[in-house]
Amino acid sequence: MLNLPDKLSEMEKKEEIIKVAVVGVGQMGAGVATLISRIKGMDVLAIADIDREKAIGIFEEMGVSKDKIFLSDDPDECCRALSRGMRVVTMDARAIPHIDSIDILVEATGIPSVGAEVAFEAIMAKKHIVMMNVETDVTVGPILAELAKNSGVIYTVGAGDEPGAIKELYDFARSVEFKIIAAGKGKNNPLNREATPDTLRETALKKGVNPRMLTEFVDGSKTMIEMAAVANATGLIPDIRGMHGPRCELSELSSIFSLKENGGILNQEGVVDYALGRIAPGVFVIVTTDNKRLKKDLEYMSMGKGPNYLLYRPYHLTSVEIPFSVARAVIYKEPTLVCRGRPVAEVITVAKRDLSSGKKIDGIGMFDVYGSIERASIAREENLLPLGLAEGAVLKEDVKKGEYIRLDQVELDEKSILVSLRKLQDKILPPE
Repeated sequence: MLNLPDKLSEMEKKEEIIKVAVVGVGQMGAGVATLISRIKGMDVLAIADIDREKAIGIFEEMGVSKDKIFLSDDPDECCRALSRGMRVVTMDARAIPHIDSIDILVEATGIPSVGAEVAFEAIMAKKHIVMMNVETDVTVGPILAELAKNSGVIYTVGAGDEPGAIKELYDFARSVEFKIIAAGKGKNNPLNREATPDTLRETALKKGVNPRMLTEFVDGSKTMIEMAAVANATGLIPDIRGMHGPRCELSELSSIFSLKENGGILNQEGVVDYALGRIAPGVFVIVTTDNKRLKKDLEYMSMGKGPNYLLYRPYHLTSVEIPFSVARAVIYKEPTLVCRGRPVAEVITVAKRDLSSGKKIDGIGMFDVYGSIERASIAREENLLPLGLAEGAVLKEDVKKGEYIRLDQVELDEKSILVSLRKLQDKILPPE
């Protein structure tokens, strides 16, 4: 069997190109699209974005002349344009799954409702889908994975972001029969639960990123979302609500993430967590073993005396690694990261400020709420609102700053595919 680069080169020679569509060309989606255009054996033929000019600009950056870019929101027109050798730009993400010649979609909007609709339509159209939209995955990923399995296609969270990078270390650790103590990431930004797009606007503009995206990082929601995705893919659980998030150095990880009786912070083993300090942009898995020979070998290879050992990857390359999830899904029919069945973790909704009855919640990375991780079974028992369902929900009573919002305190959009999928998931895949 050829390795993946050789396989892609062979496909390029045979003109058996993986035909990719990208939904959402913000910072991450744009990086994916331009990189895929440079990789043998695959190409981006269609882009969906609400900013049509931005999407056109991405194709031009890829070397496509403007007269070869076809603009339409009609799937049939898009199909005909692709058959003439054109590239397609649409403002309607729902059109992309219905373009017959597309093999696989990359969803990169970061908006739960959009991600759910695009993923569902793709699966129904029997197309593979790679989710950069982890926000959607932690909300309805389990049911989407089940629907994809029944349709004979691959649904997967992509490589490159922290969840996929952690899963690589986790799979290695399990393969050699290590016992997993903890798996986690270094948080990239300082933690400020009160961050908003207004307070971070100047910083975001300097960094060239969307203020809403930066807010999701800084207020901690993104970390909670990413580690919930890891939990649901591995069965590891949050040790406490919100995780511990200690500030520490790399050299301290294996001792801090150990049981309390051993001088650490954990109440139990087999958990997800994160660390503040000079750990980012790396990810880690803390392991142990009772095997005397393995312990001796680990000490010889400068891994320390134990009992805990650190497996550390010092980088994650986000959009740079996504093409390999695309290739694995299409060629080998393998996901990178997917919920293993019923969810074990949930991201719940916390009021960022006092909210009044009748208020329509503005969503992730905005002014009203942030996320915190919890055991899925506890979140269900306490009837807590999943963060992915918060945007557009209307409060039926006042909620104070810092309070956890319950499902019975809000009115959801019953016409939303996201809400419908979540109800189906809760019915047939209840939390473990």
